[in-house]
Amino acid sequence: MSTDALRAHLRAGQVIPAHPLALTASRTLDERHQRALTRYYVEAGAGGIAVGVHTTQFAIREHGLYAPVLALAAETMHDWRGRVDPARPVALVAGVSGPTPQAVREAETARSLGYDAVLVSPGALRDATEEAIVAHHRAIGEVLPLVGFYLQPAVGGRVLSYRYWCALAELPELTAVKLAPFDRYRTLDVVRALATSGRDDVALYTGNDDAIVADLVTPFRVPTERGVIERRIVGGLLGQWAVGTRAAVGLHAEARAARSMVPASLLARGAALTDLNGALFDARHDFAGCIAGIHELLRGQGLLAGCWCLDPHEGLSPGQAEEIARVSAAYPDLTDADFVRARRDDWLR
Repeated sequence: MSTDALRAHLRAGQVIPAHPLALTASRTLDERHQRALTRYYVEAGAGGIAVGVHTTQFAIREHGLYAPVLALAAETMHDWRGRVDPARPVALVAGVSGPTPQAVREAETARSLGYDAVLVSPGALRDATEEAIVAHHRAIGEVLPLVGFYLQPAVGGRVLSYRYWCALAELPELTAVKLAPFDRYRTLDVVRALATSGRDDVALYTGNDDAIVADLVTPFRVPTERGVIERRIVGGLLGQWAVGTRAAVGLHAEARAARSMVPASLLARGAALTDLNGALFDARHDFAGCIAGIHELLRGQGLLAGCWCLDPHEGLSPGQAEEIARVSAAYPDLTDADFVRARRDDWLR
């Protein structure tokens, strides 16, 4: 599909299972069962299929299976969709990995096989600078539209800063981001970066297996220079949805329908509280400044004279004071700002 059609399709919200690899007992490609999986996902109502990703096993590259597996999925998807519902679009997303030359070659292979976008794995760039990773995406984006990927460190990803996601949002080829850090603080970094960037054409997809429903129903309200911007995670690109895909389609629809019934303000405050907590407890530096952070907010309100701790080496982390100032200004209702201001002098008598 065209880039515009792809953007519209992804922003509408889709269930996208990450395709496993079917093998025989001798560990060769089992085409019969591989086709059956693809047919299952299409008939279950998936709005996309991701192939060549972590769930497909990165080792397919070493075994010469990358192109054959992608080709088999594309051919089977188009054939089975023609039988089930020819009018329903199903996006084909190819995983690309490795150093830039390899990832670009894989993107070119995916394009030649009719894939619509690429999900870029950062696994091979664990030691690269964030600027180099953005350049890596830029090179791949010249071939196919991009789906960014926050992969949890436990399975080969790395921690990526808020500034990184702001820089990635500047790439016009970015169409979506898969959020899979399995970490609420890092999830919020991405949501906030996309909201402040002004990009409303980049879809957010959950990959957080531990928070799928919460991700799908929560409105994220981000204070920006342009006012409060609300962003939602509209769908999922998940290995978990490689099983129970029909149930996942139903769950996705139910979660979206429930948005009008769940108190949105309460969910939004929960997300805001996570953002506030991340600054106070210094989640970016493994909670090194957690006590000093509490002290710093109370110091800013005039309830403490400083943010000192008994241990002279324990204090605020670099940039933490600026983060606390940001969240204090953004969420005064969560910090008792007016209440403290009105009564502080009486308490300090």
